Amino acid sequence: MEENKAVDPEELETQEPVQDAEAENENVTAEECAEECEKSSGKDKKKTKKLESEIEKLNASLAEEQDKYMRLYAEYDNFRRRSAKEREGIYTDAYCDALLQILPILDTLERAAQFSAEDAESPMAKGLELTLKSFVETMNKMGVYEIEALGKEFDPNIHNAVMHVDDESVGENIVVEVFMKGYKKGDKILRHSMVKVAN
Repeated sequence: MEENKAVDPEELETQEPVQDAEAENENVTAEECAEECEKSSGKDKKKTKKLESEIEKLNASLAEEQDKYMRLYAEYDNFRRRSAKEREGIYTDAYCDALLQILPILDTLERAAQFSAEDAESPMAKGLELTLKSFVETMNKMGVYEIEALGKEFDPNIHNAVMHVDDESVGENIVVEVFMKGYKKGDKILRHSMVKVAN
């Protein structure tokens, strides 16, 4: 059997203050915790602001680098296109210069063919005619064509007028005679036609 213990009133008095002390400790801990939370949240806010400013700086730096990259890329692309165009132009100019050196040979063959037309049956005339025909075909394969001038309206872009004649039977600014044939390769004029223009 359990014995009933008598409760000493002095013990009760001592116990109540112990509970109050524990409550005080809990209150102090809560206050301290709130202060600590405020301090830590203040520190977190400072850290957050610092991180945000660093992110803004990095974004600005990134935008600047992207701008530099885009400008450099555009500049390189322009340089590449310009270089390709210059290379193409150099090739075309060299090609046309070489063709221009060949044109006097064609002129000579045409003049010789005119003189040999009187004796068209001779083997020399036939050989000259075949050579001239082959020469013209080869030039056409290379993209070189004669500029049509006779009977056409005078165009200063493709014709070079060296003489002028008044002729009522022909319209105004019409080419009536060609002294030297002109040639072109594509849109490029190799040599202007030397012509006589009426009226």
